[in-house]
Amino acid sequence: MPLNVLFTFVIGSVLGWILVKITKAPKDLRGVILGCCAAGNLGNMLLIIVLAVCKEKGGPFGVPDVCTGNGMAYVSLSMAIGSLYIWSYVYNIVRIYSSKDSDEAKPDGLPEAAESAGQRNESSEDPSLGESHMQHLELNFSGSEEKAKVPFPENIKRSLLKFIKKPSLRRLFAPSIIGAIVGLMIGIVPPFRKVLIGDSAPLHAIEDSADMVGKAAIPIMTLIVGANLLRGFKGSRVPLSVITGIVAIRYIILPILGVVIIKYAIRFGLVHSDPLYQYVLLLQFALPPAISVGTMSQLFGVGQTECSVIMLWTNALATVSMTVWSTFFIWFVR
Repeated sequence: MPLNVLFTFVIGSVLGWILVKITKAPKDLRGVILGCCAAGNLGNMLLIIVLAVCKEKGGPFGVPDVCTGNGMAYVSLSMAIGSLYIWSYVYNIVRIYSSKDSDEAKPDGLPEAAESAGQRNESSEDPSLGESHMQHLELNFSGSEEKAKVPFPENIKRSLLKFIKKPSLRRLFAPSIIGAIVGLMIGIVPPFRKVLIGDSAPLHAIEDSADMVGKAAIPIMTLIVGANLLRGFKGSRVPLSVITGIVAIRYIILPILGVVIIKYAIRFGLVHSDPLYQYVLLLQFALPPAISVGTMSQLFGVGQTECSVIMLWTNALATVSMTVWSTFFIWFVR
């Protein structure tokens, strides 16, 4: 599953880069566009779909209780992996493009070397300045010349350091990741599982409380998504070609590539034979953009309204797209 989620991010970002080049999107929107193409909503959207399919009577994946338990495990792992990739991979993409925009937004002026040279010329015309001050200005001028001539390998080194600069641990380890890690540890370690999981467990009340909070969190997250989408009604300068391209990438190209990848992975025995597991892997290619991209746009102050418009249209069309692809995926894995 980690490799499958990585495929969705890498392929989506490559397709997003092609979309940016074709549409010639505004520079301040490129990071948001790449993020929307790369990151899918691996959190509440996947959780809602899998639970709804599992709880259906006569569902395609067997007994509802067993399907729900396995589905929750798959979705929790997907959520943890997705959040890790979003706040390490997509976060850096949006950060780099926002920093480029801030650099380009600065007014053009004389470089430091030219300013120092101007000061040196002015000081040479002013006899009131002493020789020591003249020497100080000449040293500044020579130092600025050395600073301006940065070797090419040094530029590459700085770019790599800028890219791999890790975000803060608070963003990387979001509450969803921590919860998924704790849940996986409880499910994997037998002593924890015997104490906390099951009707006969001594601390069964903790499981019931967590289950109640989790069930309430699903509609709350959906309401938060809807509240964020309201900003999209205000309109913005997002080109129609950009919105169309993102919709085509997330709902047509990525799902088709996902079917091809999973089909050959099954043929070569690289994927578990559980149909529900294969269904979750396929769904990861057909999800709408992650809401976390909107959070990043607000964090860096780049394309906030435009991101809301993109989220509005992609989530509105997801009702049709997810229905079609979910039906096809169920038929494909059975």
